[in-house]
Amino acid sequence: MPSALPDGVPVPSDGSLPAHALAGLGERPFGFYVHVPYCATRCGYCDFNTYTATELRSAGTVASQETYADNLVAEVRLARRVLGDTELPVRTVFLGGGTPTLLPARDLVAMLGAIRDEFGLAPDAEVTTEANPESVDPGYLAELREGGFNRISFGMQSARPHVLQLLDRHHTPGRPEACVQEARAAGFDHVNLDLIYGTPGESDDDWRASLDAAIGAGPDHVSAYSLIVEDGTKLAARVKRGELPMIDDDVHADRYLIAEEALAAAGFGWYEVSNWATTEAGRCKHNELYWTGGDWWGAGPGAHSHVGGVRWWNAKHPAAYAQALAEGRTPALGRELLAGEDRRVERILLELRLVDGCPLTLLTADGLRAAERALADGLLDPAAFADGRAALTLRGRLLADGVVRDLVD
Repeated sequence: MPSALPDGVPVPSDGSLPAHALAGLGERPFGFYVHVPYCATRCGYCDFNTYTATELRSAGTVASQETYADNLVAEVRLARRVLGDTELPVRTVFLGGGTPTLLPARDLVAMLGAIRDEFGLAPDAEVTTEANPESVDPGYLAELREGGFNRISFGMQSARPHVLQLLDRHHTPGRPEACVQEARAAGFDHVNLDLIYGTPGESDDDWRASLDAAIGAGPDHVSAYSLIVEDGTKLAARVKRGELPMIDDDVHADRYLIAEEALAAAGFGWYEVSNWATTEAGRCKHNELYWTGGDWWGAGPGAHSHVGGVRWWNAKHPAAYAQALAEGRTPALGRELLAGEDRRVERILLELRLVDGCPLTLLTADGLRAAERALADGLLDPAAFADGRAALTLRGRLLADGVVRDLVD
């Protein structure tokens, strides 16, 4: 969950939504994102809305990990009041952070229980939590699985100690792979490993070793992201001082091609530019809900929500978030109403990154001409184009941001 919040208009103190946002509620997929903002230490590359125990010490017990589940349950109950009595079984739940598994397993189960009690879960609901490899053990994983979680995502990042050290990741190399086996033994249906490529000092061989280790662990999903040097992070300061080199785009492109080759050879198919799964069932349904314009309630400090073309965001600091709920107010700080043109552009931005692409009917005349140029340049798939869709080729994936910019003009 990024640390910066956009500008927006005020939100009513009860969190109520405009009638047009509630129209059609239940006809679109609905999910819950739960932000858990706690981390044991702050990674040098991370700009997410997270806090260590030291940083929260002055905030008192209102922002503590011990009381967090109660605050989160209060927001789930608020969500039920705001969304009314519409039958709204939750199709996906995703706990992210931060490190959700810094909390006791019973707290994560209690938060999921509140969502189940207030809304109900769809029969095939996907329920995911992110986890730090060092923050779980077989007993913890078994408690999560018994409590209703069926998918887990481990932050592996790299198999090389020197890369982990530069990223300020403190797990032991080999521990994420062991976690996959422990999660399988606990009965988890789906397991993801997150990887990062392009860290200063990482070689092609380092990256291949990380991919080999991840594939060999036996997950059914792998996410691979290029390292982005975010302003305000410790990593950005080191790069600015010249202590570390900035990795150029050509290196990132080479690493992406290495990932595609290794993952495809192991039976993983890409379905979003940075995500691969061994089966369609192994895809992250929660992220697909985001990418295809579903509705979701984002609970927790700094979390973003979207329902029926209205997007809003919560207070960032855990103390401010908890105080609002204690006073019976929504923790939302601002919101924006997305016009039809905004939603059209967002569909192109998100759907073009998916394996099926976006309908050509979303494009303006200028956008369609740009798509025809991209097709001629080998960036869009001819078969998909003939079927009325703009879908990226492998070369197009390497240049996805530029293709998107051209198509939304």
